[in-house]
Amino acid sequence: MNFTHYMAIAFKEALKAVEKKEVPVGAVVFDSNGNIVGKGYNQVEELSDATAHAEMIALTSAMATLNTKYLDDCTIAVTMEPCPMCAGALVNAKIGRLIFGAYDPKMGAAGTVLNITGCRELNHNPEVFGGIMEQQCSGLLQDFFRELRGRSR
Repeated sequence: MNFTHYMAIAFKEALKAVEKKEVPVGAVVFDSNGNIVGKGYNQVEELSDATAHAEMIALTSAMATLNTKYLDDCTIAVTMEPCPMCAGALVNAKIGRLIFGAYDPKMGAAGTVLNITGCRELNHNPEVFGGIMEQQCSGLLQDFFRELRGRSR
C-alpha cells in the first residue's frame, strides 16, 4: 500500500480548504481496492458547523457511497492527526486503517495528546500510521496560520 500516494490525494483536498479560508485539512477514504469512496476538506467556517471537519465529511461520504455504517475494509488518509471527535468517529465507523500527515500537539487523538484510536477498552482499534508527508502537511498548516496572524494585525 502506497501511503504517500493516498496522502497526496488528501493533500489536494486540503488545498481546497485553503481556497475557502478554512483550516487546511483534507481527508480521503479508500476501499480495499484503492478506489476513492469518500473525501472531504474542512468546512467549519463555510457551514458554520463545528463538526464539519474533513474526516467527518469524508466518512459520511464513504458510508453513503458504500451504503454501510462500517468501513472496516477501508483506509482514511488525513493531512492532520484527528481530533478527539474525529478519532471517535473513526472508531465508531470501524475504519480499518488511519494514515495521517502532521501530528497535532494540541488536539491530536491518535497518539499525541490522547490515544482514542489505540484505546484497548474501546470496541475497535484501527491500524494507525502517522507522519506521512509530514513536512508538506505541517508546512501547509503553518503557512495558513502565519497568514491568518498577519491578517489580524
